[in-house]
Amino acid sequence: MRQRHSFHLDQAGHSVTVNVRSGWITETEVLVDGKECAFHRVRGHGGYPLTLSAEVSQEPPLPLSVRLERTGAPERPLACVLDLGGAVRPMPEHTGR
Repeated sequence: MRQRHSFHLDQAGHSVTVNVRSGWITETEVLVDGKECAFHRVRGHGGYPLTLSAEVSQEPPLPLSVRLERTGAPERPLACVLDLGGAVRPMPEHTGR
């Protein structure tokens, strides 16, 4: 059975979304302002912690990274943290699907 997790945060005038779909293959994508900026695919349920890096396209480019970790809690098995230009904030999980 596939599991889906979605995290979202608006910061520094940009919308950042992280989507995780896990099952036989786990896919993680990072969207900034609706455009895919980073993607990771692995067989199985994924290896954590996982950090994906990208840039926000502006002048000058703004670096970002997201870090996913297992929490150990069955109701919220993943946690996500955004580092955007040096500002680090936890990303809340979207529950409405």
